[in-house]
Amino acid sequence: MADPDRFDDLFAPFGKIVVRRMFGGEGLYRDNVMFGIVFEERIYFKTDEEGRQAFIAEGCVPFVYPMKKGDITSHNYYALPDRLYDDPDGLAEWARKALAVARHPSAAKTKRKAMKETTVKKKRKTAKKRR
Repeated sequence: MADPDRFDDLFAPFGKIVVRRMFGGEGLYRDNVMFGIVFEERIYFKTDEEGRQAFIAEGCVPFVYPMKKGDITSHNYYALPDRLYDDPDGLAEWARKALAVARHPSAAKTKRKAMKETTVKKKRKTAKKRR
């Protein structure tokens, strides 16, 4: 397991973060709210439609994760601009925006909707197996 404190210097101007293992990567949390993902040592921040344009303007790519049936692209998380790995103050600004998006009620609503859809799909799959 990677050192959970390895980002302390990078995020110092933003404040203390918690790194938790999840699936094939890690989640970045502040106050129990996940605002970022680390996958293959690349940081991705949560964004919304408005913020996405800033990531695109910097040439950043969305988070893509492999699944058995092909890769899935998430337009809710974008790779951190490379320049911010050497700019903790600039990174703190982007991290604050990502945290604000993650805290926004629409983010929770989207997460609940996704979880509900997953549950419905699993129930349908289980029901089909029983037939």
